[in-house]
Amino acid sequence: MAKVGISELAIRDAHQSLHATRMTTADMLPICDKLDKVGYKYVEGWGGATYDSCIRFLNEDPWDRLRKLHAAMPNTKIMMLLRAQNLLGYKHYADDVVDKFVETAAKNGIGCFRIFDACNDPRNMERATKAAKKSGVDVQMAISYAVTPFHTNEKYAELAKTYADFGADSICIKDMSGLLKPYEAYDLVKAIKAKVDLPVEIHSHATTGLSVASLLKGIEAGADIVDTAISSMSMGTSHSPTETIVEMLKGTEYDTDLDTKLLLEIAAYFREVRKHYSSLESAFLGADTRILLSQVPGGMLSNLESQLKQMGAGDKMDAVLEELPKVHKDAGYVPLVTPTSQIVGTQAVFNVIQGRYKMMTADFANLVTGKFGALPTAANPDVVAQGLAQNKMTEVMTCRPADKIEPEWDKMVEASKAAGGNGSDEDVLTYAMFPQVAEKFFKTRANGPVDAASTFAKKEAPAEVKSSSANGSYTVNVNGTAYNVTASGSGDTMSVNVNGKAYNVSFGAAGAAPAAAPAATVVTGGEDIKSPVAGTVLRYVAQEGAQVKKGDTVLMIESMKMELEVKAPCDGKITFTVQTGTQVQADQKLGSIGGAVVQAAPAPVAPAPAAAPAAPAAAAPAGGKNVEAPVAGTLLKYVVSEGASVSADTTILLVESMKMELEIKAGNAGKVHFVAQPGTQISAGTVVATIQ
Repeated sequence: MAKVGISELAIRDAHQSLHATRMTTADMLPICDKLDKVGYKYVEGWGGATYDSCIRFLNEDPWDRLRKLHAAMPNTKIMMLLRAQNLLGYKHYADDVVDKFVETAAKNGIGCFRIFDACNDPRNMERATKAAKKSGVDVQMAISYAVTPFHTNEKYAELAKTYADFGADSICIKDMSGLLKPYEAYDLVKAIKAKVDLPVEIHSHATTGLSVASLLKGIEAGADIVDTAISSMSMGTSHSPTETIVEMLKGTEYDTDLDTKLLLEIAAYFREVRKHYSSLESAFLGADTRILLSQVPGGMLSNLESQLKQMGAGDKMDAVLEELPKVHKDAGYVPLVTPTSQIVGTQAVFNVIQGRYKMMTADFANLVTGKFGALPTAANPDVVAQGLAQNKMTEVMTCRPADKIEPEWDKMVEASKAAGGNGSDEDVLTYAMFPQVAEKFFKTRANGPVDAASTFAKKEAPAEVKSSSANGSYTVNVNGTAYNVTASGSGDTMSVNVNGKAYNVSFGAAGAAPAAAPAATVVTGGEDIKSPVAGTVLRYVAQEGAQVKKGDTVLMIESMKMELEVKAPCDGKITFTVQTGTQVQADQKLGSIGGAVVQAAPAPVAPAPAAAPAAPAAAAPAGGKNVEAPVAGTLLKYVVSEGASVSADTTILLVESMKMELEIKAGNAGKVHFVAQPGTQISAGTVVATIQ
């Protein structure tokens, strides 16, 4: 019998780490027969960010993926990563939703729930654990590993004892940032084994270059199972290679008894599949030792870099890395794992850009006031006081946060049906996790999943199009408004997808042209309300035309997955100049206090498709010099304001192409006028601006 078990991560955490969680089910199923024959302890195939990615990017039903994987691997237990009371979202859910989710996941094929909480608060894990135990499958409870003055092996061992008392079948050391050093791994496993008589599994990312040695020392200390990724999906921000660990232990008392020849066949398969995601490959595949100090997981580090560039502050990364440990301490040394890594990282960015705690994100305020759970140690009192004031609380929440949430399953059932769900428990849960994304997914689900190779692989420069077919993906500019259009079909009917909304189109006699798109509200005078960051307008907090006071929260913006409050700069009557759902840039005008409306937006004419998020530009004026995109990609952001005077070498916007951000220069001196909007998919040669 094998002394050490192996859990394979290729079809979940490996591609989440390497390719932004974009691997499709179609690329998983052909190799499942061989995965099923290996003899893995578990194959991790669900949970984490895969659920979100399925409906947001792949047009796949995550529940359909789970059922297919379960049918294709009948002899191997599928493991999922579950964020305890957060399930697969970024907030706490009511207990009845947690119960239903766990029950439904087990029914659809999950064989092991790996349950963790970002705060390591056992109270947040208890409900999901009880539900998982009731389902009859394996329950593994994870310790979110951090290196701080507070966290010690003794405290981790005590936490493992609490997990054992909850009924855990095994304990996982979850090292999401690659911080676990070899000799510390040895001591930690020994400490846990001294407290509990349960199997211990080690999950350690390869990001810092420590993982192979740490797994070996952990095994020598008594670890029963280790997480690995098949070699062609390993290393970088992923995990240690499966074959390397198998060969390293072969012939020893820890021999895994796995067949290296079969593993090499699996590696060969994924080596080819990986080409389907070549446009998502990071230029960095080595060891990132910056994380040893910042403790930010590799994926979050690259996200911070991207967000800083979008804010026009790409040169501030070192300052953010210096600020991160300070914010981490202020937040009570909470382990940095989803969602706390995003919360702490984003606050560090704003501290550098805006000044320390000049702007506190809503999630950071919730974190330090107990709304995510008990912190490992006391947070900075001054920061807590600011968070309490922002949340209009008098004291830190000390109860289990979910105790404050009323049952919500019945409400979710009705809301999901109204959003287009089919009434199944699975669709209700999809809506509960991500309401806005789910509503869009329900409308496009019938179109089927995306094709990975045509969607995510690097593309050669397109040859001259000789076919008269209109099928394909386009950016269509109408009166200065950009629409992202994908068309397929033939003859007199086509399926046309405009900005994510599907339409069935029939061609016949020419009819009346649709009405023009509504104009944006224009306000003169008053004091402007400006966006502090780039992001998306989530919702109005104050009503249009309401009398507000200086400091009142008037609207919410989402930036870097965080919700930010925008305050009124003075007293007066408010008028909004952007719609909810609009992507906005830092310093963009969102509304006015006390101004006079000179042009109001007429009601849109149904059933015309919604335009892409509004940009400050109108149709391009005649004349001027065109600025063309040098490559195909996505227009990320404007670097200068509409109408700004620029010189020829001024960077006016950023384009993302093949996961690289490219600066686009003006090319000529003059005033800039943008004709493409942030978020627009553009082709090489597309006119993105003119210089007047």
